[in-house]
Amino acid sequence: MKSSADATPPRETLVGSVERVTFHNEDNGFVVLKVKSRGKRDLVPVVGHVASISAGEFIHAVGVWFTDRTHGLQFKADFLKITPPTTTEGIEKYLGSGMVRGIGPVLAKQIVGAFGEGTFEIIAAAPQKLREVPGIGEFRAGKIAAGWAERKAVHDIMVFLHSHGVGTSRAVRIFKNYGHDAIQVMTENPYRLPRDIRGIGFRTADAIAMKLGMTREAPQRVRRGFLSPYRRRRTRATAACRSRTW
Repeated sequence: MKSSADATPPRETLVGSVERVTFHNEDNGFVVLKVKSRGKRDLVPVVGHVASISAGEFIHAVGVWFTDRTHGLQFKADFLKITPPTTTEGIEKYLGSGMVRGIGPVLAKQIVGAFGEGTFEIIAAAPQKLREVPGIGEFRAGKIAAGWAERKAVHDIMVFLHSHGVGTSRAVRIFKNYGHDAIQVMTENPYRLPRDIRGIGFRTADAIAMKLGMTREAPQRVRRGFLSPYRRRRTRATAACRSRTW
């Protein structure tokens, strides 16, 4: 019988705004955050994986609480969904973090002061209006619009992967490998994953493909099925058995 100390801690949900990105490894997506969460007096340390993140953004995390010997109580997220801020304070913090190229804290304050909660809509749909803010000319307005478009593309890819059953750490690896072609690759042939990305096998690719609406008779599945390590091992084992003299 397992003791209570050996029991797996229950999975919980944590929602809040990112106050500070303490650490982010861009190669594998590992991140350490300080999060302001509802019902918590102090900032919550959150660890997980995400392609990109900035102060001011909101997170929806699912995971477990654990105690690190060095850093104390932390929330370890195995699912981490990021959404852009909606309040003027959050938007200003987000823009001023340097995540969108061409904007620093001072300029972020001026932009949000001019456009308020509609700042992102202006940047996406009418970036020429940014030139109404002192210090922003045509070149900088274009740079800001391009930076925001890049961030939105990353967000859209992660939402697509999450919606088709891909966990956050795997979604990060898929994005890092395929970049902005990730949605196209996944839609056309998710069975490329075992070949291209270490740690993702046929069964995982198969589960993703089924969520994407592929059938078990799909040509991509049939081809990959014959190439999978499991299939190769089974074929070798069968051949070995047939070769024996009983």
